[in-house]
Amino acid sequence: MRTKILVFVAAAALTMTLFINFCNLVYQCGCQSWWAGAADHCNIHAAQPPHCPWCASSLAGNSSFGLVLVVQALVAFMPWRWGGLRRLALALAAFPLVGGLMALLWGRYAGYWRAV
Repeated sequence: MRTKILVFVAAAALTMTLFINFCNLVYQCGCQSWWAGAADHCNIHAAQPPHCPWCASSLAGNSSFGLVLVVQALVAFMPWRWGGLRRLALALAAFPLVGGLMALLWGRYAGYWRAV
């Protein structure tokens, strides 16, 4: 059980640290690392669209972040006979895969790339 907890904590910590950088990677919105101003330079502060879907809507950003963490928890804690390294690799992979899918869905829903 300790290995499963460590896997989840490690994957979740990486997700929490880099989620805002991932936001900028996907949306090119101007978000920066937490220690470099976070959303201070995000395009949500501009008068004209496009506005980053994750930063403009707490539902979009929080649901995306939350779903990544849920998938990471499932990978970490499911009773499969996987070793810690396999669980860690899959939990880490959940961040760009699930986060990317959610970013694509929210971006399309918000019409983000039509406005660019």
